[in-house]
Amino acid sequence: MLVLLPPSETKRLGGESVPLDIGRLAFPALREPREAVVEALITLSADEDAAARVLKLSVKRRHEIADNAALRTAPTLAAVDRYTGVLYDALDAGSLDEAARSWLGAHVAIQSAPLGPVGALDLIPAYRLAAGTSLPGVTSLRRIWAEAVRDAIAASAPAFVLDLRSEAYVALGPLPSTVASAFVRVVTPTPGGAARALNHFNKHAKGAFVRALALDRPEIADVDELRAWATSSGWTIVDGRDGEIALVVQR
Repeated sequence: MLVLLPPSETKRLGGESVPLDIGRLAFPALREPREAVVEALITLSADEDAAARVLKLSVKRRHEIADNAALRTAPTLAAVDRYTGVLYDALDAGSLDEAARSWLGAHVAIQSAPLGPVGALDLIPAYRLAAGTSLPGVTSLRRIWAEAVRDAIAASAPAFVLDLRSEAYVALGPLPSTVASAFVRVVTPTPGGAARALNHFNKHAKGAFVRALALDRPEIADVDELRAWATSSGWTIVDGRDGEIALVVQR
């Protein structure tokens, strides 16, 4: 099983004194688009005012331009430790034991805007780039990533993909039709019996769900096996629209 997560706008700073090595990232077929986007970000960073406009940065966030300028030389952290925010706080990968972290490394990828999907334990620097940003000098991120990511995932041939990304990042990496998959929506029951989609709790539930997977490390090859494990572990999964499942949580 491959679990796909969205990135987070907020990131932990610092890391190991090991620079980004694009050749060592998961999905090595993505090297060419990765190099192109990284170089475009570095080039943009040479003009601070232009970078602030393109990246839509406030005065307080202008320091993030320097992060982009140093993409090839800055310290790196495992991707799952680099990202912070509600989802990653709930996942709390730093508190997991070695076996659970190894499971994350083998089964979880995080869809980033500058590097495409990276493995949970791939070493990446801090950066600032959102899915919808239009970078000077390159085509749209969607055109850069969509076909390349689809082909890279197809080539990796996962038995089953559990897609917990937001729609913006799904657009940067649509899944191949040849791979069995399920897109996850987080919902909560309402007094009338209907299910309502969640926002803040959506991210928390996804993080907690992936943490539970890492701790239990079940063998899952399809939705039925996922549902069976979830039920045995105190989670509720129900069918959603075509190709989707709903993770039901109580607020």
